[in-house]
Amino acid sequence: MTGPGTTQAAVSRGQRARADRAGSVRFAAGRALPLFVRGRGSGGARPAFSPDALRALRARHGGAPVLVRGLSGAVLVLLDRRELGQFYAAEPGAAPWAGPGEVPSRDAVHAVVAEEARHLTAATTLDLLRARHTVARAARRIVLGDGAAAGAERPTGLLGRLRRRGGDGHTLPGRSAYAGREEQALRAMDGIPATVLRTLLLIGTHPAEQDAAAAEAAGSDSPEELPRLRACVRECLRLYPVVPDLVRVTRTETLWRGVRHPAGTTVLLPAHFHQRDPEQVPAAHVFVPGRWKTPGAQEDIRMAPFGHGPGRCPGDRLGLLITTALCAEVLRHRRITATRPVLDPPGPLPVALDPRGIRLTLTRR
Repeated sequence: MTGPGTTQAAVSRGQRARADRAGSVRFAAGRALPLFVRGRGSGGARPAFSPDALRALRARHGGAPVLVRGLSGAVLVLLDRRELGQFYAAEPGAAPWAGPGEVPSRDAVHAVVAEEARHLTAATTLDLLRARHTVARAARRIVLGDGAAAGAERPTGLLGRLRRRGGDGHTLPGRSAYAGREEQALRAMDGIPATVLRTLLLIGTHPAEQDAAAAEAAGSDSPEELPRLRACVRECLRLYPVVPDLVRVTRTETLWRGVRHPAGTTVLLPAHFHQRDPEQVPAAHVFVPGRWKTPGAQEDIRMAPFGHGPGRCPGDRLGLLITTALCAEVLRHRRITATRPVLDPPGPLPVALDPRGIRLTLTRR
């Protein structure tokens, strides 16, 4: 990771960008070791910092990257959008997973999702347990083949079986060109149940959006033909990303805002904070799916539900495909008539939305 050269004044400012002792203590106390453990039970990781703490750090240090010392060692936190491009341009050390020919057949995925979605709409209430059950069944069939619907509930529990088995025509093992890519595919599905619930909760909170999305779903047989619903999923992930903090460990000495940091520096980009930063993102705390229909929105580095550049999420297309298809199946057959929690449509939306507390009441269309 390399950055542009700067003046000596900028170097001096950057050298002062260290959190004070109290700030470091608050950081260490607020995050258990290791720093970036996924919180699987809640449908994603917890951010390392609160938005208020990040805003305070940015104001105190003029937006310069801040070196914070926590229980697991020093972490360089990026607080200004000027550093986003440098972060995303860095090589993450892993090859991308899915090239154009390595995504499972869209028709096959859609067929599996359409069949398994009946578990989402079989009752009058939709919650996280039911969503997990449906995604687990769909993941087994997509990755292992149609004979693998029974088994462990969690998609990632299939990794051992996956490595011992081949797949049939439309499954990932039959198409993947690289060892271990099937594991990435399954991990990409971990966040789908929570994202499905959150997306449907947000749609259910906006009656006009629900009617339009349901009409789109009713008029299409392919998740690729659902631009409105895909925009809803992207907006949900902007508001509630599966991975709120992105991390790189530098391979070489790196310049950040004119300050040299040695190889091996842990760099943290609080993506959730940047995606919901009202100083940079219009209507940052409001559900506005239409923003994703604006030309260039997917390349806007302020909003990165799947990341950007070499470190972009390797399972983004598969995850988006399945999530969109599941939401479409629910809206095609059911109307969301009540939600828990009850959200305020004009916003602002809560910073966190635990999927374990989401309950959606469904009625027949």
